[in-house]
Amino acid sequence: MEKEKNKISIRFYNDKKVRAVWSEEKNKWFFSVLDVIGAINEQEDYTKTRNYWKYLKTKLKATNSELVSATNQLKMMAPDGKRRITDTLDTKGIALLAKAIPNSKATKFLDWLTYSDNSIDGQSKQKAYALFNSNILETIPEGTTKGLQQIHAYLFGGLYDFAGQIRTKTISKGGFTFCLAQQLPMVLAYIESMPEDSLDEIMDKYVEMNVAHPFMEGNGRSTRLWLDLMLKARLGKCVDWSKIDKYEYLDAMRLSVNDATEIKALISDALTDDIESHELFMKGIDYSYYYEEE
Repeated sequence: MEKEKNKISIRFYNDKKVRAVWSEEKNKWFFSVLDVIGAINEQEDYTKTRNYWKYLKTKLKATNSELVSATNQLKMMAPDGKRRITDTLDTKGIALLAKAIPNSKATKFLDWLTYSDNSIDGQSKQKAYALFNSNILETIPEGTTKGLQQIHAYLFGGLYDFAGQIRTKTISKGGFTFCLAQQLPMVLAYIESMPEDSLDEIMDKYVEMNVAHPFMEGNGRSTRLWLDLMLKARLGKCVDWSKIDKYEYLDAMRLSVNDATEIKALISDALTDDIESHELFMKGIDYSYYYEEE
């Protein structure tokens, strides 16, 4: 199934990766069984997780459980960077798996999985995935307020009534107050006028837009796409967000209000010229939404 190579996703459960792959044939996501078991059991040891699945699968076969027959083998990217065949289950199969694991944490995982797909973030992420296959990104004016509004409107349209609209209220987070609402028009005009001919200039513009925080919600997810569009258009680069640790990124962004050195270094080290990669784009969306998880 060649098409499936490009349609991958990484969900994060308590900071543990859960890989998924999209089946064009069956029109649904399939999740790595080993990743799910590892997340439920909070098990870091791959060998122990694999042995547990072997034991469980043997036990289920003896009872003719439909869980075994529901298991599909699909290719996923392994830790060594190669695509390898792995056991996968769809959402219904994961529900059966959760019931087969005598662990209260399995129920919590299942609640998270079903909620994450139906939540505002889950629905918004599906919209973000669709961006790559649309021609919308090609029509967005890079480095402009209008372009950022278009991104935000696409990601959150139908989910927030303020999608794409510059906020009219002052907001704060973690004790930090973002740009006062009454000053936003002037500040956004200034940010738009900032040069974007080098990585330093683009990052300065990105940091200033983060401080402005023009929307009531969804600023980080929108501005990271906005940043990638500038990098792609001006430098022929984009960010491989999977190379940037969530907590290092969040710390660097907090520091960037006074000193952008650290966030510039993180972005610089994660740049790639693989700007047409669907897989890289999908992975970037996953990490971008993961950064926003509490």
